[in-house]
Amino acid sequence: MSDNLSEKPAAPALKSTAEITIRVVVLGLILSVVMGAANVYVGLKAGMTVSASIPAAVMAMLLFRLFFKNSTILEANQVQTCASAGESLAAGIIFTMPAMILIGYWTEFDYWTVTLVAFTGGLLGILFMIPMRKVFVVDNDELKYPEGVACAAVLQAGASEEKDGAGTSLIVGGILGGVVKLVGGFLGLISGSLETAGVAGSRIFYFGGDLSPMLIAVGFIVRLNVAILIFIGGAMAWLIGIPLLGGGLTGEGADSAVDQAYGIWSSQLRYVGVGAMVVGGFSALIAVRHGLVAAIAHLWQGMTGDKDVTQKDTERDIPSWAILTLGSVCVVLLAMMNYWFTHNTGITLLSTVVILVMGFFFTAVASYIVGLVGNSNSPVSGMTITAVLVAGALLYLANYTGMDGMVATLGIAAIVCCVACTSGDVCNDLKTGSLVGASPFRQQMMQIAGVSVAALVMAPVLTLLHEHGGGIGSKELSAPQAGLFASLAKGFAGEGELPWKMIGIGAGLGFAILLIDGALKRSGAKFRAHLMPIAVGMYLPFGLAAPILIGGLIAHFYSKGKPEKEHDTVLHRGVLFSSGVIAGEALTAVGIAGLAAIGIQSLKLGVSPAMVTGLSCLAAASIVIIFVLMSKPLAKNNQ
Repeated sequence: MSDNLSEKPAAPALKSTAEITIRVVVLGLILSVVMGAANVYVGLKAGMTVSASIPAAVMAMLLFRLFFKNSTILEANQVQTCASAGESLAAGIIFTMPAMILIGYWTEFDYWTVTLVAFTGGLLGILFMIPMRKVFVVDNDELKYPEGVACAAVLQAGASEEKDGAGTSLIVGGILGGVVKLVGGFLGLISGSLETAGVAGSRIFYFGGDLSPMLIAVGFIVRLNVAILIFIGGAMAWLIGIPLLGGGLTGEGADSAVDQAYGIWSSQLRYVGVGAMVVGGFSALIAVRHGLVAAIAHLWQGMTGDKDVTQKDTERDIPSWAILTLGSVCVVLLAMMNYWFTHNTGITLLSTVVILVMGFFFTAVASYIVGLVGNSNSPVSGMTITAVLVAGALLYLANYTGMDGMVATLGIAAIVCCVACTSGDVCNDLKTGSLVGASPFRQQMMQIAGVSVAALVMAPVLTLLHEHGGGIGSKELSAPQAGLFASLAKGFAGEGELPWKMIGIGAGLGFAILLIDGALKRSGAKFRAHLMPIAVGMYLPFGLAAPILIGGLIAHFYSKGKPEKEHDTVLHRGVLFSSGVIAGEALTAVGIAGLAAIGIQSLKLGVSPAMVTGLSCLAAASIVIIFVLMSKPLAKNNQ
């Protein structure tokens, strides 16, 4: 636990303090929808999402302070608990459901299918996590929950009426993100990326970066260590791998060097990242094996042991009978949905069992990793890849191939991904709640409410972006994880060839990185070579790695020389500004897609390509300068 947080809860456990009120429910559900919609765009574009807990907590405190002077810290905590459910659910959906479009099963998103996948997966993630709360949150000193502790610090600061300019930082960040997206995505005055490439002796040399303040914000939030690892992964694939593979063409009829670079990465090198992710997923599962056993024992004790009717609010969970009842509803819905997908009883039974077993295991994995490195850094992609491989292999051995096999594989992946995303978020929020004196069972109810409402808007937002935001699989909305899962599903179903050599190279590289990270851990080094960020860097377009590194460098510039326990405080203003940037850019992108849906298309102002390039360079420099200025700690935090 961070030294700057009190071990004593902010709200006494035995004191009757307002926690779930009408204003909490209304604001929490609204923010759940808003955060969910924003993160749909962020995930489709950047291939990752960031935690909504801190910005939601700040928004709740600001609004409560303006309109409800008698609000409590526990109310603000319940709002962020509900709001973050929408963000976590978005990650599970956008990583998998677009693959249905990419394999040709859908031409448009089916509303009820997406909604049921989101609801059942999100609800299972909450239900699986509840019996693990004491194992991972209460009785585990190894897991520090950096983002959960930071969110508790934000709530405690707000409760003490500290004036830290949080509202200003959040609003200015939102304006910056929105304006840049509006100028580029709607007016067309700046380009989405600055990139160049050349061919020399069949070798392709590429460099570039996306012009997106949102990605700088992501880098600031994940800090320098993770940002460097993502950049290293990108450099290994794009700056080293592409030139080594060669195959560049020149002359009449050849594609541009940039397009050739993307082609080599897409068909070959990103699968090196896939192999590394698979190793990362299995290594994480091995790391939490003891926690899994303890969680099963706790659940069994809750069903068979004596009930403690005198238990304090700060110790109570949703009871085991309710978990089993809701879980049974989920099983029925899962079976119905699997049958709806495939119309095959055998696939339905196998898929449902695989979902339940893998969902429970990956709940523990996600909870452990969130406790270790934070919710924003949870390698959900790696877990889902593992789920795709296991499901695809089992279905292949059972002789289920073709479209039925692909759809069943992706259906399993979608539910497991939602389970992993939501359970990690629940674990993070329960840690925050334990530090501020919240009631776990009330937080769990707000999570269920947030998931239920956010599930209703996933399909409409996906449809808007697909039809009016560039399309799933386009350069603007590359949906990298969904593209990968579609390729894996096709490979197992006999509909396509996977580059197994590249996947094997990635697996070998993953083992090597694990050994390096183990050596760094034993030596006590502060810098760690975590496998998943490196694998993600190889798997994502390089344009994302460069701005993420810039964000990490800005965070390091302000935190260097300070004790690690003070980093959250020093970077607090920058995190809030970054959160505003992410929300502003993402919601503006959804708004632009909404305008296109009603017939208001992006404006073409007739600016020459040379002028667009010049304006883009000027915008890039301006964005970095604004970030440096707005992330600077206030005087009281820099002492």
